[in-house]
Amino acid sequence: MAHRSPTAAPAERVATGPWSWFRGSRPPDTVDDQVIVTELYRVYGRPLLSFVLRLTGGDRHWAEDVVQETMIRAWRSAGQLDADAASLLPWLATVARRIVIDDQRRKNARPQEAGEGPLENLRAPDGMEDLLRSVVVSEALLSLSPAHREILNETFFRDRTVNEAARQLGIPVGTVKSRVYYALRALRVALEERGVTP
Repeated sequence: MAHRSPTAAPAERVATGPWSWFRGSRPPDTVDDQVIVTELYRVYGRPLLSFVLRLTGGDRHWAEDVVQETMIRAWRSAGQLDADAASLLPWLATVARRIVIDDQRRKNARPQEAGEGPLENLRAPDGMEDLLRSVVVSEALLSLSPAHREILNETFFRDRTVNEAARQLGIPVGTVKSRVYYALRALRVALEERGVTP
């Protein structure tokens, strides 16, 4: 393991390991972050990516994300790593393996993604169809005679029985039945003229 143990030598020790460029003998605040990241990728990028590709089952995009996260963690942990270790690769591989395991756990914990294919053909109700239908029905109703509009208003829109509509309008029950029949027929014709089929 490349982590520095609690009994490690004092910080003033001069780093002489094969990756002393990572910390060197300079104070940590004088080390250029860009140099660290560039050297990490130059020295360990390819072997780490090959290792992670095996962990991710060949998923290159995922593997590259894991390598990037691993390098970020190495950069953040620069002060805790042992500059005398022969290689950072074992430490990097351990971190990468943990990241892959954590990613897999997160994927398993959430519902499986369905992909976009089936959703492209899925019709989402936006209310527009209902709005258009109500506009067309309103226009069709306006084309009816006042007597037909009145009888449909009482029986359908106010949900009154034939007897209640007859009492409300002051006409015989037979007349209500007859008007409902002819009003519905006229409404069907008016809707067909507007391209709506029942």
